[in-house]
Amino acid sequence: MKAMDGEIERFIKVWLTTITCLCYCYYIASKIPKGFFRLLSLLPILYLFLILPLNLSSFHLGGPTTFFLVWLGIFKLILFSFNQGPLALSPPNILHFISIASLPINLQHHHPTNANTKPKWLFLLKMLILSMIFRAYDYRENLHPYFILVLYCCHMYLGVELVLALSAVPVRTLLGFKIEPQFNEPYLSTSLQDFWGRRWNLMVTRILRPTVFHPVYHISTHFVGPSCALTSAVLATFIVSGLMHELIYYYLARAPPTWEVTFFFVLHGMCTAAEVAVKKVMLRRGWRLNGVVSGPFVVAFLVVTGRWLFFPQLLRNGVDRKAIEESATLVDFIKSKLPLHLFNF
Repeated sequence: MKAMDGEIERFIKVWLTTITCLCYCYYIASKIPKGFFRLLSLLPILYLFLILPLNLSSFHLGGPTTFFLVWLGIFKLILFSFNQGPLALSPPNILHFISIASLPINLQHHHPTNANTKPKWLFLLKMLILSMIFRAYDYRENLHPYFILVLYCCHMYLGVELVLALSAVPVRTLLGFKIEPQFNEPYLSTSLQDFWGRRWNLMVTRILRPTVFHPVYHISTHFVGPSCALTSAVLATFIVSGLMHELIYYYLARAPPTWEVTFFFVLHGMCTAAEVAVKKVMLRRGWRLNGVVSGPFVVAFLVVTGRWLFFPQLLRNGVDRKAIEESATLVDFIKSKLPLHLFNF
């Protein structure tokens, strides 16, 4: 419990430092003309965002902090230095600026349709399934390795989605933000393009498009034409995503990279680019693969390649065991801080 107290204290210090840095960005860096000189003024902040998560050793506190600051935060500030991205569009309010810069949210600038609204019971069902997964870990020694792999896949998806959703609750409630969806039921994907581009972790998709995909596409078009430029942009986007995952893995495991997760994204980038090309040929000939057939194939491909390349680096360094043990510690910690009668059923 003392270790958790110390970790929470460091967590608070990290985020107080983050807020101070973003105040500098809002009040000082924003006054500098966009371009190289504003980017130069932001370099110390980008460096701090890189090193701040190193103060945290907890999976559940350090993992989201690393994702929010090292990936989303740095990319948003790089775009901001050129007056692009979500920070350039945010209202002139310091609370709005800090929220958008430090949290995995993107303001919704159009009215959502009924198709985009999700029933509340679905969120509760996902929380229930995640709690059942935690419970299943108690019997991990008696479970088949492939079933444990399925549990890890579900744990990763549900854990990331719920953390992102919960992190958006305060700004949605207190500031009245309308937030764009962060996930779109990725288990319903009918293709790799559908999974990576329209369903899985849409915050990453929205930040990679203006920072990697669009620049590479526009530059490549002048040299190789639109078709090859599209392939180049897709591959470049997946390579950058792989490198950022490799960096996040380092923060989680504190072990040198093995480049397996980078190759995972390179492989998926190559397959996605090939899929796009094949779909164009099929559409010209009037062919279309039914989602009932392609959907299970996509999920199976994700699971198989995930077991081969995505998870081994985490498993080898005991990150899975650390996360499971820490979950129990967090529950005990919360119970110790809340009135005892709340747990008397």
